[in-house]
Amino acid sequence: MKNKNYYAILMAGGVGSRFWPVSTQNFPKQFHDMLGTGDTLIQKTFNRLANLIPEENIFILTNERYKDLVFEQLPNVTKRQVVLEPAMRNTAPCILYASLKIQKENEDATMIVAPSDHWIEDEDAFSKNVKNAFDFCESNDALMTLGITPTFPNTGYGYIEFNELNSSNIKPVNQFREKPDYDTAKSFLEQGNFLWNAGIFMWSVKSVVLAFKNNQPKLYQLFANGYNVYNTEFEDDFIRDNYGKAENISVDYALMEKSNNVYVIPATFDWNDLGTWGSLYDKLDKDESNNAIVNAKVLAEDASGNMIRSKKDKIVVIDGLKDYIIVDKDEVLLIFPKAKEQDIKKVLQSVRDTFGESFA
Repeated sequence: MKNKNYYAILMAGGVGSRFWPVSTQNFPKQFHDMLGTGDTLIQKTFNRLANLIPEENIFILTNERYKDLVFEQLPNVTKRQVVLEPAMRNTAPCILYASLKIQKENEDATMIVAPSDHWIEDEDAFSKNVKNAFDFCESNDALMTLGITPTFPNTGYGYIEFNELNSSNIKPVNQFREKPDYDTAKSFLEQGNFLWNAGIFMWSVKSVVLAFKNNQPKLYQLFANGYNVYNTEFEDDFIRDNYGKAENISVDYALMEKSNNVYVIPATFDWNDLGTWGSLYDKLDKDESNNAIVNAKVLAEDASGNMIRSKKDKIVVIDGLKDYIIVDKDEVLLIFPKAKEQDIKKVLQSVRDTFGESFA
């Protein structure tokens, strides 16, 4: 029997523009089967959370434009579980809004906030880490996060510096650090008390609402004004009228970096944020020439280290290409060096400027 006080907020509002041309504004990556497993990323995340949390207590936080996609891919969720943002305002406003809704429904709730598009293979280890955090949050006023032990000096992630003198597996956080340059990232790894910030948070609803009240009084007041109408037929009108007034701010800046009751658990599972084609390549099985293939039937000559994705069973013939991203989708074909994958966002903007929004 799952604990009825356990809740989840599944964050599914991002666009994932570095996965263009598969991920677009109208159909972002969390709604795609990026790994070729038969499940989309949001379906995999929902099922992972449902191992620990009652399905009816998993709330999906997304943009209004993705409402139909959510109901299509998660047909068992109800209207109550889908929290829609009428405007893009980063993570703090939507987390506060959802937290107040949950608090009104169950003031004893303990919750996890999890992105919808991450890859986690060992789901049992994930559930154990989350349960460990929940147990701590139920008896302590704590804001918790899961940190990932770094495997190399990655400059694309933020870092969490923890107090290494604490021998428990729950570590007090000294500070959050911005995405570093390579030398700084290297020094973080050498020091040994730094973790990657995975953007997975756990807390009691009382603790997170209090943290917003103390650290973001203006934002708190904006959403607290609607407390009486949350979970009623008048909620939509209030949110439509007020949501756009919220500051555009991440929960990291709004709460985690300002609070002194922040703790981290070093995760015991493999994790990948699937942020780029290269990170997807790293996680997929490879053929004998180190090509990672999703959906395609590939005939390759003198071709290695490529990330290849097409429609199901499309025949792709490549010769003489090494370390490229090759993605065929409808009216767009992308052939791009893996080493320059961070530039795909710029390419996307050029495509918009040259050919119009319909291709992006």
